[in-house]
Amino acid sequence: MPAVRRDGVDVYYEVRGRGPPVMLVAGLAADSSYWMPTVDALADRFEVVLVDNRGSGRTTPLGAPTSIGAMADDCMALARHLRLARVSLVGHSMGGMIVQDCAARYPDTVDRLVLVATGAKASARDNDLFASWAELFPAIDRGLWFRNLFYWVFTPRFFEGRTAVDALVQLATRYPYQQTSTALANQVRAIAAFDGTPALSSIRARTLVLAGTEDLLFPVAASAAFAKSIPHATFAAVEGAAHSIPMEHPQEFVQRVLPFLGV
Repeated sequence: MPAVRRDGVDVYYEVRGRGPPVMLVAGLAADSSYWMPTVDALADRFEVVLVDNRGSGRTTPLGAPTSIGAMADDCMALARHLRLARVSLVGHSMGGMIVQDCAARYPDTVDRLVLVATGAKASARDNDLFASWAELFPAIDRGLWFRNLFYWVFTPRFFEGRTAVDALVQLATRYPYQQTSTALANQVRAIAAFDGTPALSSIRARTLVLAGTEDLLFPVAASAAFAKSIPHATFAAVEGAAHSIPMEHPQEFVQRVLPFLGV
């Protein structure tokens, strides 16, 4: 399996397509497979780099200590490993925290920045919610755990298709690269410890902030204010979208991202 080793961790990655490089970074409790609904469309025009964050997917050891800064350093180590002098970064939720940290600390490497359903820090309510997810992860049925997660990240309309909901729960519970309780708790603590607010004004990359008008975790008004704190940022709201924009609205996500990345 392709991996780049940094600080005792083997960071798994995949590369799809050809063109200008774009790295996709997923959020809490997700890995590179999160982006599958969008990868083919992006890989038609870009070299798409998919990475499993510390504590997720095929990156090992799963229980390695982590932080937003450590995961950002992993992404930049991967860029160097692939000999990418400049790379655009797309991050969702926790992944958005990771890539904004990359942009602040590695300005010469980051080309353009797409921040999806994220912010400079998580709210106290979100941090408490994520901590409860971590506590429940080893204690309840895994299918029930994922179903509860989906209530927060998808729109009410998604649940009108019961067959699709059940299929996604089954897919999640049968996924061969399951996160461990320790790994999830480590990611939750990494989010709680991160506050990128002081660094936002130093971000030089052209930035697109995408928010769903029905996002329960990073509300659209907070996302608009977040965008105003970044010097070269454009804000766009995806009408009728919840937190998981790339998964529930992949076509609109791609349509928003491609023009911004210059295609």
